[in-house]
Amino acid sequence: MQELRVVGVRVELPGNQPILLLKETQGERYLPIWIGAVEAAAIAFEQQGVRPARPMTHDLLREVVRTLGAELEAVNITEMRDGIYIAELVFGDDRIVSARPSDAVALAVRTGAPIFGADDLLDEAGIEIPDEQEDEVEKFREFLDQISPEDFGAGSGSGGGPAT
Repeated sequence: MQELRVVGVRVELPGNQPILLLKETQGERYLPIWIGAVEAAAIAFEQQGVRPARPMTHDLLREVVRTLGAELEAVNITEMRDGIYIAELVFGDDRIVSARPSDAVALAVRTGAPIFGADDLLDEAGIEIPDEQEDEVEKFREFLDQISPEDFGAGSGSGGGPAT
C-alpha cells in the first residue's frame, strides 16, 4: 500500500463530471477517480474550510463514529472491478467497512485519517505526469484554489447521478 494525498476535485468538461485526484506521497503517480457531485462538494467544502449551516452526511458520519467510540484509522483504496474503484474504511480491532472511495475520502479529510492505495491498483490505474506536464498540475491546483463548492451543484438537493 502507498500513502496518497488529496490533490483536490474539479469538474471535467464537457460532461461536467467531477474528478477526485489523489497523488502518492512518496512517488510520482496520480490516481484519478470520477465521483458524484455531492461527494465532490463534500470534499471541496472540507478542503476549503466551508461549514454549512447544517452538517452534511459525511459530517454526520464522522460524529456517529466518534460517538460510538471508534476511530477511522485509515482509508484503503484496494482495487478496481469492472471500472469501479473499491475502498475500505479501516477501524481498530480488524473492523473494516466497504465504501465508495468518494465517501471514504470525504470522511478521511474530516478525520485526518491517512489514505492508501494498493500497489497493484496504482500499477494498473496510476498515471505518471512527466515533468513537462507538471505545469498542468499547478494549473489544477490554482483552479482548486479558485473554485467554490457551489460549482459542484451542492445544495441542489438532487443527490442523483452516478458516483464511485
